[in-house]
Amino acid sequence: MTQITGGPVDDVDRAILGQLTEDARQSVTTIAENVHISRAHAYNRIAKLQEQGIITKYTALVDPLKAGLRSSAYVTLKVRQHSWRELREQLKAIPEVHHIALVGGDFDVILLVRALDNTDLRRVVFDQLQNMPGVLDTQTFLVFEDLDTR
Repeated sequence: MTQITGGPVDDVDRAILGQLTEDARQSVTTIAENVHISRAHAYNRIAKLQEQGIITKYTALVDPLKAGLRSSAYVTLKVRQHSWRELREQLKAIPEVHHIALVGGDFDVILLVRALDNTDLRRVVFDQLQNMPGVLDTQTFLVFEDLDTR
């Protein structure tokens, strides 16, 4: 089971979050049994975690290769100072961008880009990312194999 530590949650909340991270489709009854609390208590805790914004959404993990996304890359961006807020919204609108992180170091932003093939990946990097106002430089790191550890 995934261990979640830190933050404004107690051990019961962490156990519930671990269960949901493992399988968000399991019933509240199953979660309650696995965490050793009542179903009503589990339901109330999950509702509280959602209200507090700790649980932000439920989603499916998709195997990119089986979904036809045969080319993946991490793309780093160096961006013009003070352009992050506008850039963030533009990046969120690109369907091939699966993850966005503002980071510190030699570059400012790192993206996980998943595309149909290398031609599609090239289009995203050269035609979309490099042409965005505020993007000064990009670097692309092809992914040869990736494993989801959650």
